Amino acid sequence: MAKKVNPKIFRIGITRTWPSVWFKQGQDYINSVKQDSTLRKYLKNTWREAGIDEVKIERNTKNISIDIYTAKPGLIIGRGGSGVEDLKRKIHKKFFPQPSGIKLGDINLNIKEVSRPNLSAEMVMQSMIVDIEKRVPYKKVMKQAIDRVQRAGALGVKIIVAGRLNGIEIARTEKISVGKVPLHTLRADVSYSRGFARTSYGTIGIKIWIYKGEVFEKDKDKTGEVY
Repeated sequence: MAKKVNPKIFRIGITRTWPSVWFKQGQDYINSVKQDSTLRKYLKNTWREAGIDEVKIERNTKNISIDIYTAKPGLIIGRGGSGVEDLKRKIHKKFFPQPSGIKLGDINLNIKEVSRPNLSAEMVMQSMIVDIEKRVPYKKVMKQAIDRVQRAGALGVKIIVAGRLNGIEIARTEKISVGKVPLHTLRADVSYSRGFARTSYGTIGIKIWIYKGEVFEKDKDKTGEVY
């Protein structure tokens, strides 16, 4: 029988690294995983208009470093960097209240720009969600997304949408695929994301695969990141 594996997990340690970097045991491990997950959801929901691609979290005994990769860093940074300080205070109050042991000064918040947002499956998916929630026909949304990804230089893209498309009675699945998207090649640099759009006639699920080429050892830096 076929086994469905998340393309990100499938390539951990080969073309991708863990989005959370820390070591804990027992209940501390459980609490930290839950905290990282809710923090990512909070940032992506709060700053939807900024187009957040990825949130990387690194912890040590005293400090926590949060790297936010976004297409519009200016929206988060704000005038004179005031937005970063305001966001840092909100994160500290919501996720690290006393007696967590983490002070406001222990949080290091870095805002980084995504150079090619149309090659990020997460950001393409977010733009599709906005269009579908505005009741733009799903086929038009899919074709526009594929055109943007192809113009950005992707070697292949696959998009699947499922649900009550355009408000029909019976839910169905539609797929558009252009180019090649290798699913079994471990060194393939595949950007994958999934999500859903909330509409008046139900939720529309979206899955996106973007193939950007193969990654070799010479294409990685010392941290294992692809450049």
